[in-house]
Amino acid sequence: MTVSNPSAVNRRWFMRLVGGAAAAATGSAAGAVAVAGSSAAVELPPGTAVAQRPHGSPAEPPLPPLPEQLEGGSATPPSNPVPEPRSAPEAESFAMDDVPTTLPFEFNQNGYLAVVDLPEAMRPWRDRPTRWENVTPNTQHTYLDEEGVIQYRPDWDVPGYDQPVTQIQFGLGCISSYRTEQDPARKELFLTRAKAQAGRLIETRVEARGAWYFPYPFDFSSATHSGVSYKAPWYSGMAQGESLSLFIQLSELDGVTDEERTLYREAADAAFASLLRGDDGTPWVVHRDRSGYLWIQEYPSSTPGTGDFTYNGMIFAIFGLWDYVRATGNELAAALFDGSCTTMDRFYPLLRNPRWISFYCQQHRVPTVSYHQHEINLYRQLSWQTGVPAFAQKAEQLTDDYPWPSLAQGCNIAFAAGTHTLYKLDTDADGDYVASKGDAELDRKTVTFTRATQAPANRRRRIKDRGIYYRISAGAYTGWWVGEAYPKAYLVGEYLPVVCYPARTLTFPANTEVDCFTLGADGRFDTTRTVSFTKNSNAPFDRRSIVNGRPMYRISGGYLTGYWVWYGHVTVDGN
Repeated sequence: MTVSNPSAVNRRWFMRLVGGAAAAATGSAAGAVAVAGSSAAVELPPGTAVAQRPHGSPAEPPLPPLPEQLEGGSATPPSNPVPEPRSAPEAESFAMDDVPTTLPFEFNQNGYLAVVDLPEAMRPWRDRPTRWENVTPNTQHTYLDEEGVIQYRPDWDVPGYDQPVTQIQFGLGCISSYRTEQDPARKELFLTRAKAQAGRLIETRVEARGAWYFPYPFDFSSATHSGVSYKAPWYSGMAQGESLSLFIQLSELDGVTDEERTLYREAADAAFASLLRGDDGTPWVVHRDRSGYLWIQEYPSSTPGTGDFTYNGMIFAIFGLWDYVRATGNELAAALFDGSCTTMDRFYPLLRNPRWISFYCQQHRVPTVSYHQHEINLYRQLSWQTGVPAFAQKAEQLTDDYPWPSLAQGCNIAFAAGTHTLYKLDTDADGDYVASKGDAELDRKTVTFTRATQAPANRRRRIKDRGIYYRISAGAYTGWWVGEAYPKAYLVGEYLPVVCYPARTLTFPANTEVDCFTLGADGRFDTTRTVSFTKNSNAPFDRRSIVNGRPMYRISGGYLTGYWVWYGHVTVDGN
């Protein structure tokens, strides 16, 4: 469906749109936008040492470092003058002319609603706290200036620049740490850091088209992404969207004053206004493509309606819209949230690279291993924020396409008695993929075990143009790989667990025997129960993991509560 521009609505101060902060604060339903609610003995290969990873602490889905927006590019001094820093505005100065109060254009919407009552741990950026040892960074590319604001520098001996996304994400990490820190001095410093980042954004803002934009004050070009070449000042939809999260979340902390709270809320309003301006003027970060889909461009091009169509940057911006909808109930933000989620659903088939590494952006379609796990995490969070299982299914597909390869110490492969084929593959020293080597097969051999045995492993990953393989990490077969094939060869225990929220539904097919399992203390299957129903029968599940080498779901209701079932034996969410 599509939605046309709604009629203009009244504003209070700068951008108090219908269903805004005032209504949210008082609990008033007047004008509020609708949002969704949530409601064995072993025989070891010669010389093999096995260390058992304790069951009950499954390897959590990895959370790699946040992507560096400028990675793979070159930042150089500005070739054009950049705006001078401004002072923090007084309340009355927010009343700019030409403030947008309608959507910028019609765009496709599928009816996605923001689930605003998520558990705290599932809300945006809660999984990204700034560690105490990183509260005063000093690395090759980042450091703090004299005002405590993080700066991006191309190298150690090069002056730094304000980089909005880096500042926003650092600030959000400090906010997450502030919420949980118990030491008063540390807690205060986390808050001070977060305020400093927000203050710098406000000081360096550019007021244009009735909105605030946050400029990048340096020239930038990408070596791998043609068309990403900018002269300062330039702007990013990723920064515009993420700033909503920073300002909204900061305004909700108990450590800010009433005056600061007002400032941050108004800054969020002003930044949100930039997402109500299309590409019919400059600056712009939002446009509609030829098929009617809404895009928030991380790297908007100088030509209207063009850009890199970067997936992760847009989803991070969506998180800002979720925060803004939750805090204000703003109906225009809800429409943008809906349209953005609709786009990410529609273009997922172009992001996905079946049975391999996903693509970074639509424009260049470069498989980028450093971003693949981010796409998994981002789609998983979209499933929480919308309550729509389809986004969780996408995250699961990406997980199976190219799972996180590293295994913790103590992970073991179980081998059934019989003959197995082992492979030597052309990888780096750690067993990771190298494009120039291509995972080429270097050697193979067969081994026979007279009884069940096991061996330690340090990698479980997709091999190029093959299936999932394990890399043996000790003993006579160190460095050899074996294919995942339950029950012949599988990784013992539960890996890559994902919480399903809200609980989802699996369906047992009629008149079909299905085995269900519980896990024992050693990570192997303990109890088996075979069930069969005369008609299709549903059961809720609250967890999806790789269990003993197979994707499985944990049933969370009924007499099978706690049992695991293989995904190949059931249908899930009606699919």
